[in-house]
Amino acid sequence: MKKLAKLFSLLIVFAMAFSLFAACGAKEEATTENTETNTENKGEASTDGGVQSKNKPDNHVVIATANEPPTMAPHQHSAVAGGYMNILTHNTFMKSDFDTLEPAPGIIKSWENLSDKEWKFTIEEGVKFHDGSDLTTEDMIASMEYARSQSAYTQSYTEFWEKVEAIDDYNFIVTTKNVYAKTVLDMSSHYVLPSELIAKGEEAIAETPIGTGPYKFVKWNLGDSVEFVRFDEYWEGTPAIEKLTYRIIPEGSSRTIALEAGEIDFIVEVENNDLQRLEETEGLAVINQTGTSFNFLVLNNDRAPFDNKDFRHFMNCAIDKDALVMVALNGAGTGNYTQTPIIFAGAADNIPDKLDKELAQKYLDASGIDPKSVSFSCICSDDVKRRCGEVIQATLAEYGVTMNLESMDLATYLSVAADGDFDTCIGGYTSSNMMGFVEGKFTEKQLGGSNWSRTIDPKIDEMYANLTKILDADKRNAAMTELCNYINEICPQVPTYGANVTRAYNDDLQGIRVSATNGLYWGEVSWN
Repeated sequence: MKKLAKLFSLLIVFAMAFSLFAACGAKEEATTENTETNTENKGEASTDGGVQSKNKPDNHVVIATANEPPTMAPHQHSAVAGGYMNILTHNTFMKSDFDTLEPAPGIIKSWENLSDKEWKFTIEEGVKFHDGSDLTTEDMIASMEYARSQSAYTQSYTEFWEKVEAIDDYNFIVTTKNVYAKTVLDMSSHYVLPSELIAKGEEAIAETPIGTGPYKFVKWNLGDSVEFVRFDEYWEGTPAIEKLTYRIIPEGSSRTIALEAGEIDFIVEVENNDLQRLEETEGLAVINQTGTSFNFLVLNNDRAPFDNKDFRHFMNCAIDKDALVMVALNGAGTGNYTQTPIIFAGAADNIPDKLDKELAQKYLDASGIDPKSVSFSCICSDDVKRRCGEVIQATLAEYGVTMNLESMDLATYLSVAADGDFDTCIGGYTSSNMMGFVEGKFTEKQLGGSNWSRTIDPKIDEMYANLTKILDADKRNAAMTELCNYINEICPQVPTYGANVTRAYNDDLQGIRVSATNGLYWGEVSWN
């Protein structure tokens, strides 16, 4: 009973907590020439209790998102916010099937495994870039080589090939260094760029994001919005929606109010405390479904006390993950004590940690660390992360551990986390398969990229390298389960929850489909 009373008290406190407004990054405004987008809202809100878009008469959709992207260059970041916009202007080599999450035909329309190390890929004919040039294998190969030359953000999918050779304008062969089970998965991760733009360098790619996507970049109004206009020559057909505008609205309740007022048409990051309210509002539709997003209290293993395995296990067993889901997500998720997702093939079958105060105390005693001597910071980039941090902060305080919360704008947060210049942070990672997840979060080659915990363990790297050479899916999944069990043993970070995929939008928008990995193809969307 006391536990329930304490949790209720926490819920009241957190519900009253003042949300911090995320600052915008200091970048110069980027624009394209000779293209303008009129973002003036027209129309009136409905007077019958429902919601009517002010943008519909202009065939315009306004999308609210919490965070400003760090850059428009798809190879220079790992920000989810940037990814939402990159996929408007660029195509990846392949699509992801909405149901299976497996690679599906896209720019690459077919592929064939010629031998253990040789793969033939065939691309669609008649695909145009936004500058009017035609896509050929020269652009595909240049895009692959450019990605390989870039930062740690691209390393996970650019190291597997020995050579790439064009057969003609629409066919090319990739020869891998070794037998490699992830060939098709890694090929599907590449973004298509024109070779002539690549030749101009990194700055040109960021300032003029030219791709083959359904929308063309128009203008970035720093701290406010990013504007796009449809690409009439899009290879899969001209999109129905003429203009898309992403508005940066950091505060969750402000996004909700804007949708209810008809000022925006779609919310990417729905304020979970408003989900029920939005579901009950006439004229709005809500998506709330299981997703692949996996979230953590990321521990910097380079720093004490997080270099102590027993102390890491103590934290994992002490924190009530269901309380995190209730407070941070209003129930829209699932609490986790395992280091890797349970929804993918190859998941762990041995999970040693659970919510257990006695077990937590045993781990703490085994660590040899005086909890009253521990004081560290935890960085957050939005209000959901901060609410999560507040629950963890209160729990650890019961053991005498001091955790101080620090809020940052997204760009600074991403830079600090990738550089390892932090104690802990609230973060997340989304993948469509277990191989991509484990490589991204726990292999040494992802230091400076997505391996924020700075996990360096030769056994993980060796086990992962070995299973990438296993082409038989059942045998590879068995090896992956063994690896995931080992990661649970060393407990590099504290898993928090798997967040549901949530979206809210004007129900006059048709064709809205969102995958478990948060994918949405705006080229398929139209006004009713």
